[in-house]
Amino acid sequence: MERAISIILMWLLPLQAWAGVWTVKSSVKATLQQAKAGDTIIVPAGVYYEKGLVIDKAIYLKGVGKPVLDGESKYEVVLILSSHVTLEGFVIRHSGFSDWKDLAGIKLGNVRHVTIKNNVLEETFFGIYCQQSDSCVITGNTLKSNANQRVQSGNGIHCWHCDGMQLIGNTVTQHRDGIYFEFVTNSLIKGNHSFKNVRYGLHFMFSHNDHYEDNVFDHNEAGVSVMFSHGVDMKRNRFAGNQGGGAYGILLKEITDSRMEQSHFEDNTVAIYMEGTTRVQVSENVFKTNGWAMKVQASCAENKITHNNFFGNTFDVATNGSLVLNHFDNNYWDKYEGYDLNRDGKGDVPYHPVSLYAMVADKNPAVMMLFHSFMVSLLDRTEKVMPGITPVNLVDRAPFMKPITL
Repeated sequence: MERAISIILMWLLPLQAWAGVWTVKSSVKATLQQAKAGDTIIVPAGVYYEKGLVIDKAIYLKGVGKPVLDGESKYEVVLILSSHVTLEGFVIRHSGFSDWKDLAGIKLGNVRHVTIKNNVLEETFFGIYCQQSDSCVITGNTLKSNANQRVQSGNGIHCWHCDGMQLIGNTVTQHRDGIYFEFVTNSLIKGNHSFKNVRYGLHFMFSHNDHYEDNVFDHNEAGVSVMFSHGVDMKRNRFAGNQGGGAYGILLKEITDSRMEQSHFEDNTVAIYMEGTTRVQVSENVFKTNGWAMKVQASCAENKITHNNFFGNTFDVATNGSLVLNHFDNNYWDKYEGYDLNRDGKGDVPYHPVSLYAMVADKNPAVMMLFHSFMVSLLDRTEKVMPGITPVNLVDRAPFMKPITL
């Protein structure tokens, strides 16, 4: 056995010695052509116009002093076609723009185990574009474009038909969608900040068994959209300041067997909009000063909304049907006016979070001018005593008397 190990080491040591380190003198592309798989290329500070850099071998391309790769607003700046590539420490700017071709600052095509880290991307059409790639890490990057219209802009980090991706600690702003997932499985989105994008902070479609946690999505035009997916775990995210006529913190559409937990929703027009969702657990979240905390459409069923705190929302819950197949249990509602005679910490009188005025305002926004009027208060109190329009079975039968410690 010892002899076998010695023979293996004798073969491995020369292989390690073959790995070379190159320092770019004038052209990154020329140096890349000379390097071999496994080599490291050091790129000093400066501005490099490479007219489209193609990396087709497993190398470590490292920038020192934030060298700039400039696409002159004509070219795809970096195209990676080999697995086991690391790209680190660059400013990548001025990619080409196109109405028919998805040009990017960095594009990955059918690769595995590629790492993109600690780069700055400026004024690119698409920022980092991954297609049919697996087990890649995108971490510590800052992406800022200048998008002002959806049709003339691309996404910040765009993943299509990928598996096992890790997007960690990136900052994305002023793209169409900050982060875009389509047909992406078994992947992680963690610790990212996606803000002031012209559509969604995160757009998530047909992507299953993924996790996104500890992210901040704020001041995007429409917030976050998660659609046509199952097995999605969403934890400890913050959704804030997503405001406008069609804006929400998050849209959950045709989602099944997923979880939304320990997240914070503040100052959104609608915090959570649920349509066609089934078996989604919404628990241990904070809903604060939103227009509507939750809009739960009649197409939703078997969802559990439990152990959440509702503070200062204009409306707590709205729905568009009388038949309610979801469960609201053991939440704290600051509008609750019941009592707790047995002192178990939970109200003795059930709480109906849907007000008559909320249902009217949802269908006729113009009536919001009557908000806080005596007539509105009278209508709501009458409805609580003699419910006739609001759904009777949308009720929290044991609401907490005090905010839940989360």
